[in-house]
Order: sequence, then structure tokens, then C-alpha cells
Amino acid sequence: MEKKKYLQLMGLSLASVSLLAACGGNKEESTTNSSGNAKQELNLIESAELPTMDTVLATDAVSFNVMNNVNEGLYRQGPDGELVLGMASEEPEVSEDGLTYTFKIREDAVWSNGDPVTADDFVFAWTRLVTPETAAEYSYMIEGVVANASAILQGEMEPSELGVTAVDDKTLEIQLEKAVPYFESLTTLSMFFPQNEAYVTEQGEAYASNSDHILYNGPFVLDEWDGTGLSWVLNKNEEYWDADAVELDTANIDVIKETSTALNLYDTGSIDRMILSGDYVQTQQGNPDLQTQPTSTVAYLKFNQERDGEETALANENIRKAIAMAFDKQAYVDTVLQNGSIPANGLVPQSLAVDPSTGEDYREQNGDLLNFDLEQAQEYFEKGLQELGVDSLSLEILSDDTENAKKSIEFLQGQLTQNLPGLEITLRNVPFKVRLDANSNQDYDIQLALWGADYADPINFLELFQSENGNNKSGYSSADYDALIESAQTNVTDLESRWQDMLDAEKVLMDEAGIAPIYQRAYAVLEKEHVQDFTTYLVGAEWSLKWTSVTK
Repeated sequence: MEKKKYLQLMGLSLASVSLLAACGGNKEESTTNSSGNAKQELNLIESAELPTMDTVLATDAVSFNVMNNVNEGLYRQGPDGELVLGMASEEPEVSEDGLTYTFKIREDAVWSNGDPVTADDFVFAWTRLVTPETAAEYSYMIEGVVANASAILQGEMEPSELGVTAVDDKTLEIQLEKAVPYFESLTTLSMFFPQNEAYVTEQGEAYASNSDHILYNGPFVLDEWDGTGLSWVLNKNEEYWDADAVELDTANIDVIKETSTALNLYDTGSIDRMILSGDYVQTQQGNPDLQTQPTSTVAYLKFNQERDGEETALANENIRKAIAMAFDKQAYVDTVLQNGSIPANGLVPQSLAVDPSTGEDYREQNGDLLNFDLEQAQEYFEKGLQELGVDSLSLEILSDDTENAKKSIEFLQGQLTQNLPGLEITLRNVPFKVRLDANSNQDYDIQLALWGADYADPINFLELFQSENGNNKSGYSSADYDALIESAQTNVTDLESRWQDMLDAEKVLMDEAGIAPIYQRAYAVLEKEHVQDFTTYLVGAEWSLKWTSVTK
């Protein structure tokens, strides 16, 4: 069906009409920038609220995307995903044993209030990250990497003993626990960004509660975010050290959860870029604006084995295996997503990392480990019910309240209840932030979760399900798995042995159905022709506007 006719038939809801007025229209109007040139303005959407702007506490893609644009670490990802210098003025001096890094901080790096960015700002932020009272879920990223981080997080040492030192205002020395081949990549991530201690202390509980209580050291500053709202604005940071490279003046961002509403906005020119899903992808075939954007994100079902201090039915391995094998993943990506995503039969995605000896892709090498197999699933389910001493089971699936998430768990509900007689599935769709809270509190049965790579190494996915990992939040625990992950984390000299540990660890996780992988995500994207150099990444934050411009 032609797009124009399709949109006419669909019509505009009252909500869409009001959003058409709001998107890009509720910001201050200006046709020129501070230089007197035509204003460079972009209108974008997100699918979920912005939960936090405290770089130490962030755990989600929306926060990471915003932070990547308004803040900067020692390095950042460049236009092609390569590492480029950020707050570091030059490449670090690295000791012969690879354990000591010495960075020089840019002399022209300043915060948005005019304060200089100093080595102490990194010491303060990284110390907050490891302080147990901070309860930062991403503290595991520094654990076992920077000297003493693990002992501090376990309460065995004081936070002040972390292996990071301000030699002087512009010299930062970092002592590592062990040589880490991807250490420099870690510094592009938000939990390793600096924070201005005097400002954070002065703000107290108000810090990062809204856009008026944060400092910025990146290409943009955040405006018009009230801490809970459905919109925010990124404005060019004139104090940024590389401001001359930033052409975009403003990006207006609104949360739109319904694809139909977003498509209406795109079609009328109210937004410049959007992600399509489901049947909407088919309506855009032949549209020159349609693009496919690969990602490293894998979607999976998390099985909560312990809730309110008590073991759940999902602690039964046969029940987990049954659910993991009872839905048709190919049918799911073909009928629900329709955006180029592919079925996942393991946790580590395709095209993330290759064998250091052979160059073979990890996913190809480890193969399909947890496939759709209806007959086997039903056998596991019957065995699991017998072990539990019941003849039926009622479980709930938790997911976000986006249109795509709703369709996804409705598909899973239909498949699971049809293919596993005796299983009842109820659905709970909640706002993104509410799901994150439910995950943190292990207040769910089954959760539709996603993980995108922070850096290009399989350990970034595999370590999630170590028993004590802050992102586990499912009660999954395996001594064999933990041992393999610990070996891969510590053995960084014998790369072949480390690689084998990671291959074996994934096999354990899949054999025990610690999770149920579903698909590796691709985006079907509509992007206006006038948008230039909107930069997307396979690892870390999903996008950057530093090099983006508008030609209309």
C-alpha cells in the first residue's frame, strides 16, 4: 500500500495532533545562531524517559546517549567508532608492564560554569563509583580493572585507596589491577566521566535532579529537562574545547512511544529521524529515507529465580529450558519486528569480536546454543512440572510500555501458552524507569531485557550473569560459569586461553538456560535527507551529534 494512502486511512488521533504542535514547536523560536548564521536545529525522538543524569548511576541507553553528547571522558568515539582524544590532551604514558597510565588533561577543558576540568574531577567521580554507599550498578565496570576497586566495593579498603591519583591539576595517574587490553575504550563510557566535586557537594541531593543542577563538559548542554518529563533539549556548549567542530546548535528531543504517532510526525516534517518497527517497515519500502542500522544489542528473557527472599518456579532448570525453547524466534523477527533483526541463539552478538588467533567471529565460532525446539521444550516442561509437584504454572512477563515492547510480549504470550499446555502467562507493561526499578528490586517473574555492548569484547556480555554482578538481578548462579568468567577477566596474557574460557562460559549459560536469547537488534530508520553525519555506534552510546549538521 502506498505510504500516502496508508497515512490517510490511519488518520491522526487527538494525541497525535497535540504532539504535532509540541514536537519542535514548544521550544523558543530562533532562525539564526550566535554567529548570525542560519540556525542548525534537529528534531529527534526517544522511546523512553530519561531516568537519570548522574553519570555514576546511569544504567540505560537513553541516559548513555544524552550523557555522551553533554559530557566527555578521557577518550570519546570518533565518527567511525575509532578512539579519539577527549579530555586527554595527548596519548597517555603507559608503563612497560601495562599497569600505570598517566594522562594529561587539556588546558582548555572547562565545565559549563567556567571551572577548569582537572585530574581531581576524575578522581572524585571514580571514587564515587566504587564507594559502596553510592550503590552504582555499573561499578562492576571498574571492579578488577583499577587497582583496589574490588576490595573497596567489598568493604575491605577505603574509597580513598582507589588506584587513581591527581599528580597535579592536569596530570592523572591510574594504577590498574592487571593489564586490560580494552582499558582506553572504557574511558569513553559515562561511568568513567569526570564530575566537579565542589559543584556536586554544593548541590547535595539536588545534583542531577534536573538540567539546572548539572555541569557539562561535552559538545552540548542539557536544557528543559525537569527530571521526569517527556522532553529535553540539547544546546551547543560554547565552552566546549572543540566547539568549532560542532555545527549543530540545537536538538529537540521528545519521548514518543507509539510508532504510528512518530510516523505522523515524520511525515509532516516535525521530526527528522525515527526508528520503525513491525508492519510500518513494510509501508516504507522504496522510501529513499529508509536505512538499516546494525547494532550489537541482544534481547533476551531474564528468569527471576528468587523473589522476596524465596525461590521461584524459575529456579527449576527444566522450566527455564522449556520456556527458552518454546517460541519461534524466526517468526518473531519476521512478523513482529520486520526491521532486519535476526534470531539470537546465544548471548554474544554477531560482529562484536573475533578469535585472536583465527579471526573467526565469536558468534559463528560458538554457533547456535539455545534454539527453538518445540518437542524438546514440551519434554522439559513436563519434567519441570513434575519436579515442582504441580500440573500448571502461572507467570508474568514484564516489559516496557512502548508499542514494540507490547507487541513483543503479546507474541511471546501467545507462543508460550499455546506450545506449553499448563502455562498461563500474564503481561505487565510499565514505563522504562519503572522497569529498571523492578529489575533492581528483582520484582518480576520473567523480564524482556536488552543489552548493547559497552566495548567490543565478549566479556562485556558474559560477565553480566556472574553471581555477584550488579546487573545480574535474576538469582542465576553457577560455580562453573563464575570460574570461567573470573579466568577470562584475569587472564589477559594468554589470549587464546581467555577466548576459550569465554566460549565455554556462554555454553554453560545457555545449557542451564540462565537466560533465553531472542534476537539481535537492527534498526529500520527513517532519516531526512537534510540530516548529515548523524553518527551511530555498535558499542557504547548509540549515537553522537558532535559531527552532525543540517543542510536545509
